[in-house]
Amino acid sequence: MVVRRGGAAVRVPAPPVTARPDTCGAGDRFAGAAALALRAGARAEDAVAEAVREAGRFVEGGGAAAVRAPDPRTAARRPAARLPALGDRPRTALEVAEVVRESGGRLVATGGCFDLLHAGHVSLLRRARALGDALIVCVNSDDSVRRLKGPGRPVVGEEDRIEVLRALGCVDAVALFDEGTPAAVIERLRPDVWVKGGDYTESDLPEAGTVRRAGGEVVILPLVPGQSTTGLIAAARAAL
Repeated sequence: MVVRRGGAAVRVPAPPVTARPDTCGAGDRFAGAAALALRAGARAEDAVAEAVREAGRFVEGGGAAAVRAPDPRTAARRPAARLPALGDRPRTALEVAEVVRESGGRLVATGGCFDLLHAGHVSLLRRARALGDALIVCVNSDDSVRRLKGPGRPVVGEEDRIEVLRALGCVDAVALFDEGTPAAVIERLRPDVWVKGGDYTESDLPEAGTVRRAGGEVVILPLVPGQSTTGLIAAARAAL
């Protein structure tokens, strides 16, 4: 839990650990990962999300008991992640989902318009990615956004929204959908975790049943206070 001055709090849930947990050393791994993220300029919420993810991986891998001195002959070429390398070219959402499942990883997905991407979006995406091994973002098409938000939206077209999301290091793939809900794309991807922001409850989500039928769970993450696309649009109009 990240608590800021004034009482605003953001919850960063830990990913589930399937192995018998040995938590010795997890705090050190958490502190080291958080420090490195903060040094790189991450927000406190995002640094904690990264630290939770790294501590979870550490415990999942056996904790301190599993730590071995690296063999200098192989350490340089050993991959850092559990998942097979996805390569430099953009992968489709279905390709990423297949790689994660085949490797026994945990697939996380989320969805939304992501119009005028802001710090709140990025924080949510980083915390979502910390819950698993890959994150797929399901994005409403322009037509879908207009049906949901009205004729003045989106401000940014679907191709540009996808391009911006793909550039984020916490996003492994983007899937575009044209329907009013992401239920159809969820059926194809079958994520282990479906993440939404705290402006929703699970009962508000028409796709929640689809997530559960596909064997996944719904996780609601708190929003970063004071961040919204509507607020950005209003501020821009007021400045004209």
